[in-house]
Amino acid sequence: MKLLFTTTSALCLLASAAAAEGTLSVYHWFEYMPQELVDKFTAETGIAVTIDTYDSNEAMLASLKAGKLGQYDVAVPADFMVAIMGASGMLDTFTAEEMTNIANIAPQWLDVPFDQGRKSSIPYQWGSTSFAVNRDVYKGDISSLGIIFNPPDELKGKINVLDSQNEVLILGSLYLGIPQCSTDRDQLRALSEMLVNAKQHWASFGSDTAKDVMVSGDAAAGMIYNGFAAKARAEGANVEYSYPKEGHVLWMDNMVLLKDAPNRDNAIKFMNFLLEPENAAAVTNYAAYTSGVLGVEPFLDEAIRTSPENNPPADATPGVFAQVCDDETQALYDAIWINLKK
Repeated sequence: MKLLFTTTSALCLLASAAAAEGTLSVYHWFEYMPQELVDKFTAETGIAVTIDTYDSNEAMLASLKAGKLGQYDVAVPADFMVAIMGASGMLDTFTAEEMTNIANIAPQWLDVPFDQGRKSSIPYQWGSTSFAVNRDVYKGDISSLGIIFNPPDELKGKINVLDSQNEVLILGSLYLGIPQCSTDRDQLRALSEMLVNAKQHWASFGSDTAKDVMVSGDAAAGMIYNGFAAKARAEGANVEYSYPKEGHVLWMDNMVLLKDAPNRDNAIKFMNFLLEPENAAAVTNYAAYTSGVLGVEPFLDEAIRTSPENNPPADATPGVFAQVCDDETQALYDAIWINLKK
């Protein structure tokens, strides 16, 4: 009888392991998840993970619209893009019973306007977008977005700008004091002219290389994500990240369950896995951003927890989240970007 019980238990364990095996296809930002964490998930579940990357929200959306929806299980869009994808019918939903770790989400990131009640997404990391300056090259005031849009002579021709329409246009609007999603043609004309004039002083457009060009010295200043700035500093670059007086961009990246996910059950397992505090902290320690999960603090590296990039000055001008413009207004901003990139 004991032998029968042991055999039956073994068969159940084998069946459970077999059920956990399979694949998971992730569409993700570049340099944003530690391989050790992926390996940990595979070791715990038997699920093999494949990750393809993109360098902007717009590139990710265009790729999915062009036929890749149905090829990936999860993606990691920013807050405003979650709303766009949801309205376009590109997201699946899950129940609270499926997302067993949903209670680990920090309250401020639970009932968010872009996914109220968290039905299609979980928080991944959040942070800011501004600019950083190499202090060996320029020792002057860096409190204004003018460093990017009307740079001092020391930085002209040495600036990298993110290849991200949303963030470039928001930062440009903040610099000019223009609201997001403006329909005022004079304001939009001023924005376009300012950007085109500033472009002559830029050396490159690059999002995935924003950190590397600061570390190598190919750029002496540049738009950058706060986590990338922290990593550049950790890699030896004498860079300082600015929280400019005009404001900066805030964002919350979220892992979404995609419509027609080929491995939906495995996607749910992965999302629950990332909501474990220790695992969420592993992402923060790697990417140098901030988690939206409760209980991560005991697992955070001290250098990350106390970094100036993640702790803006008390008197810093508040950041702004991206707004979703109506289609007609968005077309005007698209035209500004296309003209800028010519």
